[in-house]
Amino acid sequence: MKTKPPGPRSRKEPSQAFVTAQDVADLAGVSRAAVSRTFTDGASVSKETRERVVRAAEALGYRVNRLAQSLSGGNSNLVGIVVANMSSPHMSHQLDQLSGALLRRGMQSLLLNASAISQDISQLLELILEFRVRAVVILSGTPPEAIIEECMSNNVRMVLVDRSHHDDVDNIVSDDAEGARLAADRLIAAGCTQVAVVSARKTSSQFRRRTEFIAQMQKAGIKTIAWSMEEPSYDAGKRAGFELLGNGGVDGVFCVTDLLALGMLDAARVLSKSVPHDVSVIGFDDIPQASWEAYQLTTIRRKQNAIAAAILEAIERDDAAGVPLHCSIPVELIERRTARTVSERD
Repeated sequence: MKTKPPGPRSRKEPSQAFVTAQDVADLAGVSRAAVSRTFTDGASVSKETRERVVRAAEALGYRVNRLAQSLSGGNSNLVGIVVANMSSPHMSHQLDQLSGALLRRGMQSLLLNASAISQDISQLLELILEFRVRAVVILSGTPPEAIIEECMSNNVRMVLVDRSHHDDVDNIVSDDAEGARLAADRLIAAGCTQVAVVSARKTSSQFRRRTEFIAQMQKAGIKTIAWSMEEPSYDAGKRAGFELLGNGGVDGVFCVTDLLALGMLDAARVLSKSVPHDVSVIGFDDIPQASWEAYQLTTIRRKQNAIAAAILEAIERDDAAGVPLHCSIPVELIERRTARTVSERD
């Protein structure tokens, strides 16, 4: 007996479980395998069966379980991302670029917030691995050796971004040393003779920026005041501004993040210090707020979209390559209005 095509049917009530492939098969009068073939690219299924399945799926509000589908094929499309301080403009911008790039390549982001834990992110990484992710991207924290070994034994790529270097996993870092040299050279060109560097104590990338900046100033015979706090926040930058600029003398400041620099600039306003006439300020990151009219911050910028592109390259690399990817992201100086020019020095 010929089965009648499926007619309209109400969707399941919200309290019920998700619509399954078997529900669609029952309504369409076909096998569950036929439903699976209908929603699998390249699979063989007749035109009539496809139409029946699609109509039934639309009537029920069915959505393919892509997670189960990918896992059954042994190739997850999930990428775990560990991040803290997501409210910071730099981190939110980086997440926006990365998640968008992954989506365009058919991958999905599994985001885990590390803000509520210490630097030991073992628990988050163990949770990520339970989802059988394709790769793990570490934007915050430092993975312990045992977790790195577990990822390697399970063929899960681990990508460290601006973290402490590890020889066995993919490492992507900004060229912090070059950025610091560019900042130092620019303040020297601005005629600064009493300078300071403002940083946080907790990240390796900021430590590299601070160390290289001080070294460059030493070569130029200019003494540098090193000011640091635990977090590289706007409030920390403002506090640094009050302490460094309130006593007078400092005429050039390199803030190792833009957020610190914005706080510094607002402190200068409160203290009636003219920027760049009284003090030149340079940041690092080129967050969107750096170009706002109220700031117009001279800063160091990474090559646009380069970090997201490098992460994708690491994830999609042929496993046979063997050697981990070690990538340095180039940087450039972005001139705006917070560093004196030659004419302003005269």
